[in-house]
Amino acid sequence: ESRLCEHHQTQTSYTDERKFGPNKLMARGKVQMKRIENPVHRQVTFCKRRAGLLKKAKELSVLCDAEIGLFIFSAHGKLYELATKGNMHGLVERYMKSTRPVAPAEPAKGKQVLDSIEEINMLKHEIEVLQKGLGYMSGRGTGTMTLDELHVLEQTLEVSIFHIRSAKVAYVIP
Repeated sequence: ESRLCEHHQTQTSYTDERKFGPNKLMARGKVQMKRIENPVHRQVTFCKRRAGLLKKAKELSVLCDAEIGLFIFSAHGKLYELATKGNMHGLVERYMKSTRPVAPAEPAKGKQVLDSIEEINMLKHEIEVLQKGLGYMSGRGTGTMTLDELHVLEQTLEVSIFHIRSAKVAYVIP
């Protein structure tokens, strides 16, 4: 990604089409907001716009004394980040603290404990259902499964069959 960005620094991407008129020196054409199909043009545009976004964020921070954190993930999964004051970890912690409800601490802890217990019980039940399903699929029978559990097992098997068939089609049709 960065190699493409450096290579095309002096070239103009297709989004910078110029219009010349009798009273204009140069003006930018209007950019359509849709995915750029050409991967080279898309990468060049990503690099230029990413750099512009980072520059604007730094300027906003300096001019307005704002604390800014910015995450950008490229199409290839590469992370670009900016924290104008301190580090990103500190900024994310500050964000998490500011988005929590301002309720008293003790009732919130009690609710968290109840939520955790409820989640644990739900996961235990899910594990039990999955273990019964495995027993059924390995030939041990369905004697202990309820009708709802059998429906869940049936749906799971149908989804699995769909994935298997899709994988087979992917091998046949490249």
